[in-house]
Amino acid sequence: MNPLKQIIASYDSNAPLDRAWTIPAPWYTDKGLYQLELQTVFSQSWQFVCRLDQVERAGQYVTADVAGEPLVIVRGHDDVLRGFFNVCRHHAAAVMTEPEGTASQLRCPYHGWTYSLAGELKGTPDFAGVCDFERSQNGLFPIETAAWEKWVFVQTGKNGGPSPSHNRTTDAALNDFLGSGLIAQIQPLHLETLQWFERRHYSFDCNWKVFVDNYLDGGYHVPHLHKGLDSVLDYSNYKIENGKRFCLQWSSIVTEDAEAETGAVRKGERALYYWLYPNFMINWYEGAMDTNLVIPRSVDKTEVIFDFYFADVSETARERNRASVAVGQRIQDEDTDICKSVQRGLTSRAYQAGRLSVRREAGEHLFHRLLAADLSAGL
Repeated sequence: MNPLKQIIASYDSNAPLDRAWTIPAPWYTDKGLYQLELQTVFSQSWQFVCRLDQVERAGQYVTADVAGEPLVIVRGHDDVLRGFFNVCRHHAAAVMTEPEGTASQLRCPYHGWTYSLAGELKGTPDFAGVCDFERSQNGLFPIETAAWEKWVFVQTGKNGGPSPSHNRTTDAALNDFLGSGLIAQIQPLHLETLQWFERRHYSFDCNWKVFVDNYLDGGYHVPHLHKGLDSVLDYSNYKIENGKRFCLQWSSIVTEDAEAETGAVRKGERALYYWLYPNFMINWYEGAMDTNLVIPRSVDKTEVIFDFYFADVSETARERNRASVAVGQRIQDEDTDICKSVQRGLTSRAYQAGRLSVRREAGEHLFHRLLAADLSAGL
């Protein structure tokens, strides 16, 4: 059997939670499986790429990387939001080189080829005399692009050639991927009342799935690693609810005996933790939210991008918001070492796979089964 097929076949995705094992260690360490994930899991799923407020006006653009592909997202003069591979059709240089900005056109710095904000090829300096060259067929290659709530998502695995890519069908495709259940749950949270405050980047010495597993363990590790967070969560009544492609973990907020630093910035009745397959998280508290984007950088390196949002981002609220971000920073610092420890253990001959807690790890079980389905389909 093909070694990659053998690795994937070593996991039984049909086992119910009370009989299930985790995905085996090679799923976290094998470079061939990692490449297959980029081609399937990340290329075929809808991926968060930027905030909607970054591209709300004509000419605003953001560059990004999804599954190793360079992308540019731009708002057109016609107010349509579009995404393209950020690759010049001449000699493959990046057309837009800044992380974000505003432009009236998209111009490659290499040879000056110019594209409209709709991706159409407009300018080709010193290109007269080239035979059988169709300008209309050499625009930027589009990617499916759509918005939901405060975020822009793309799907890189499907593109239809050099033409505009955003339409009602694309919006429907994103909504179908998210699912009506998730959309209905998020809508009452009124995320439009929250404003972006700050972005932070974190590096983890582990496979991206180690970070996701850690997030989805139903609070299992919280009393042991996150004493501050544990002091405001009702661990014994912590709930896990799975949807088709998402998991909600939630807990009541408790104030009695709360650790002072955490209790001061984690308030309200409930804490809601949403995971969207495969790598996006929404952590919601009353008046505050942060999102996590988990980006695979190699088989054993992961970047996690945090965006912090608050109901009040005025100068008078800055100190309180900073304190909230600091609590988030502390939690990530606590997770960094354990994720590194897990990755190291996954390479040991003493470990192959582990059992799952029926009480706590239903979300992890869902993640592994969705992953197995995508990888099997991509073979």
